[in-house]
Amino acid sequence: MIPVLEAKNLCKNYDIGGVSIKAVCNVNLIINKGDFVAITGKSGSGKSTLMHMLGLLDTPSNGELILNGKNTKGMNEKELAQVRNKEIGFVFQSFNLLQRTTVLENVMLPLIYSTIPNEEHEKIALNVIKQVGLDHRLKNKSNELSGGERQRVAIARALVNSPSLILADEPTGNLDSKTGDEIEKMLVELNKKGITIILVTHDNDLAQITKKQIVLRDGEIVDGY
Repeated sequence: MIPVLEAKNLCKNYDIGGVSIKAVCNVNLIINKGDFVAITGKSGSGKSTLMHMLGLLDTPSNGELILNGKNTKGMNEKELAQVRNKEIGFVFQSFNLLQRTTVLENVMLPLIYSTIPNEEHEKIALNVIKQVGLDHRLKNKSNELSGGERQRVAIARALVNSPSLILADEPTGNLDSKTGDEIEKMLVELNKKGITIILVTHDNDLAQITKKQIVLRDGEIVDGY
């Protein structure tokens, strides 16, 4: 079986004041379909840098990232954007919704850049909005929603293109504990349905909802692989 995602000797260096700083070094990962993996570590351990590379938001200094058997090394920005939009769904701590746009419009947004016919967009978006329990809020703008509702919209938007992988970066970080628990349960249920999820967090309690935890320290995996 071809892995959903494979990272080979992934590294990211930053040149700061003429000094090369290693943010991530020699990371090797294999993520298979249906995996639910947490990447953990303290602040400054390289979690965000690694997530940006895994999500094709940043280019590695060295190494290779292979998504569904397709090596992304050497792809230009347009090619990376196309793969990213089709294969990866993102859920961020800050939700990243368009504030004066309705729930339906926010969820439909990734479909604009897909090859799916326009006449099918609304039907697909309605289906995933129903999955996250927000079909009664379709016409509400995102600035009219609670934090938990906004994160549900973000999850629906991440699912709308039926991606191979969901990347969730501190998805409960801006939520109270009760709402955070609801989002955790939703992620667990999505994974039970076969959706592959990588969860990035410094919260060890949140990491425990996953099937496997990987620990980063100083940009390197020190436990879990």
